[in-house]
Amino acid sequence: MNENTLHIPQGEEIIRIEMTVKEALALTGAKFPQNHKLETDAVKKLKQSLEDKLLHSNH
Repeated sequence: MNENTLHIPQGEEIIRIEMTVKEALALTGAKFPQNHKLETDAVKKLKQSLEDKLLHSNH
C-alpha cells in the first residue's frame, strides 16, 4: 500500500448529521457575515459524528 493512501475500513458506511440548512451551506463555503459561528458549529457537528462512528465501529 502506498504510504500516502489512507485506509478507512468503514469508509463506505453512512453517517447522519443533523444540522440546519444554514450550517450545511456554511460548509460549502457560503458566508454568513452576521453569524460567523455557523461554519465552526457545523464543522464541530461533522467531526463529532465522524468520531462517534469511528469509535463505535471499533468496539
